[in-house]
Amino acid sequence: MAHYSYTPQGVCSQLIEFDVTDGKLHNIQFTKGCPGNLKAISKLLEGADARWAADRLRGNTCGAKVTSCADQLSKAIEMAL
Repeated sequence: MAHYSYTPQGVCSQLIEFDVTDGKLHNIQFTKGCPGNLKAISKLLEGADARWAADRLRGNTCGAKVTSCADQLSKAIEMAL
């Protein structure tokens, strides 16, 4: 298991942390941001294939922003892989 930390850019969350074991995501946690939505993302992606998750989340936006916490998670996963 490898643990990763990522500082997102352009979003409300300030830190994204997660583990990757055998290509699967575990223990995804966001610091700050929209707690309900980010907890839901974490639950939905628990045990998901990391490459699949990054592909699905990439390009998701938040309001008028060009990114989102989900998009930033995709960038973090890609860096980890």
